Amino acid sequence: MIGAFRRSSGLSGLLHFRRSSQLKGSKAFEATAIVRKQSQPIRPYFRLPDSFRKTKEVGVFPSLQHSSVWSVISFAKVEFLEWYLAMVKCRPVLTKSITSALIYTAADLSSQTIALPSSEPYDLVRTLRMAGYGLLILGPSLHYWFNFMSRLFPKKDIFSTLKKMALGQSLYGPSMTVIFFSMNAFLQGENGSEIIGRLKRDLLPTMLNGVMYWPVCDFITFRFVPVHLQPLVSNSFSYAWTVYMTYMASLEKAAA
Repeated sequence: MIGAFRRSSGLSGLLHFRRSSQLKGSKAFEATAIVRKQSQPIRPYFRLPDSFRKTKEVGVFPSLQHSSVWSVISFAKVEFLEWYLAMVKCRPVLTKSITSALIYTAADLSSQTIALPSSEPYDLVRTLRMAGYGLLILGPSLHYWFNFMSRLFPKKDIFSTLKKMALGQSLYGPSMTVIFFSMNAFLQGENGSEIIGRLKRDLLPTMLNGVMYWPVCDFITFRFVPVHLQPLVSNSFSYAWTVYMTYMASLEKAAA
């Protein structure tokens, strides 16, 4: 009996195998297989951590986004620095003049922000005068002055640096201060006697304050900075000084 059951089981299994083989070759079997495959959920090969999956649902990694932004900013700074250095070499006077104009513009706006009440508007004509002085007078003069100093004293030792500082404090600084006060007063409509009165009142205090500020700046500039970048460094140091200068130039006219 057991043998008969085995023979019948083997016979039925063989028939089921042949029937399955015939169905596999048919189009109905292929369609059924496709439907079953689509109905079954797709299981991943591995399971991501919950924190990873939550971050992925948000769309970006905050740390990666932050680092990417700083990478772009750093790259832009490097690109701008390379462009600026190239412009200093190919168009030195124009580049240094525009740099001086921008620094004087920012310094004058800062000076007005400090001195003026919040209710009063900015004096943009005054800012334009300061920008014109930086563009037309200070920028070109810095270029030729530093080049002249480098030819006159080509070394960068302590003694040569001190001689450059002495000439700057005795010749270049006072000359530019006189030109600055005179030009600004003239553009404000002051006559010759009023300009002289302003110089008598403001020139000496300004020069005394400059002696307390500029020697350290000049020492760093002449001692450690290449000649073609000295105007840029000097302009950078002059930002705080220009805030003071624009304030002095905005004072009321002196008695004739």
